[in-house]
Amino acid sequence: MEFFMTKKVAMVTGAGQGIGEAIALRLAKDGFAVALVARRANKLEDVKQKIEQAGGEALVVAADVAKREEIFAAVEKTVEHFGDFNVMINNAGVAPTTPIDTITEDDIDYVYSVNVAGTIFGIQAAHAAFKQLGHPGKIINATSQAGVVGNPNLTVYSSSKFAIRGITQVVARELAEEGTTVNAFAPGIVKTPMMYDIAHKVGQNAGKDDEWGMQTFAKDIALKRLSEPEDVANAVAFLAGPDSDYITGQTLEVDGGMQFH
Repeated sequence: MEFFMTKKVAMVTGAGQGIGEAIALRLAKDGFAVALVARRANKLEDVKQKIEQAGGEALVVAADVAKREEIFAAVEKTVEHFGDFNVMINNAGVAPTTPIDTITEDDIDYVYSVNVAGTIFGIQAAHAAFKQLGHPGKIINATSQAGVVGNPNLTVYSSSKFAIRGITQVVARELAEEGTTVNAFAPGIVKTPMMYDIAHKVGQNAGKDDEWGMQTFAKDIALKRLSEPEDVANAVAFLAGPDSDYITGQTLEVDGGMQFH
């Protein structure tokens, strides 16, 4: 006998490329209707087309997660369009390379407004929707291997991802009585434009090439390969689905064995 999950609705922020795109495609494959969010809608149209060509449902919503009113409006538009809302994936993030002596106020404001405030606003918007709809949901936040152990040259990014792990634990306790789970996923070294940009800048700062920069982060992977975005999407699909219903407040590391706990 086979059982199928009832159609549910998920939102993925930062869905225009890399990990966010992979998550959106995987959730659509699993039967979710997916709201795709990024600052620029044009980056989302290709993802929407891929989902619809595969028989899925997708909605493009332009929003800046660092602006509270925009992410609330995005969730409201999603509920209006699909009639429900079940899973929020706060994936959007930025990752500039910041050697300690170079960090400015603008660096901190930029990274924390997107990574930390954007995650908090996404949680708030999702929780408001769950309350309005009268049912619990799932909130899944993007932290990082760099939010589990400090990475050199990434003081601002790494600290923002440590903060997201803390936010995840706090909110998991706050919303547990309602039945809403709150978890995080921590990607390792993933082959995405963001990671290649970090590796390039780290190598450049050291007078080395891009491969040297990448190996600075990748040398300790037990499985001896870089992650594909799909590796991360598979883990997020687990957190978004019913098999993780009894898990909350946790960070699922998807790093090929860089860190053991």
